[in-house]
Amino acid sequence: MARNVRDVLDQEYLVARAKILELAAILDRLDRANGEAAEDPRYGLLRQGMELLQQKEDGRAERVQLLFSRPYQATWRDEFGV
Repeated sequence: MARNVRDVLDQEYLVARAKILELAAILDRLDRANGEAAEDPRYGLLRQGMELLQQKEDGRAERVQLLFSRPYQATWRDEFGV
């Protein structure tokens, strides 16, 4: 059975708020840093991740995880010496 929205917010609000504040602080530090963040592909991934968070459909966590994941390679054991 699905949980009540109020119960979820009661449990998750402060954690989500803290994470949003942390992300805002990181973005502020990037803005103040020397150089251009847009030149780094990691910055583009962060922006794409934030865009995914704004989508209303289910599965946001999966889509964000896939955004930051490497594509599967059958030879990964050899590549990493496992």
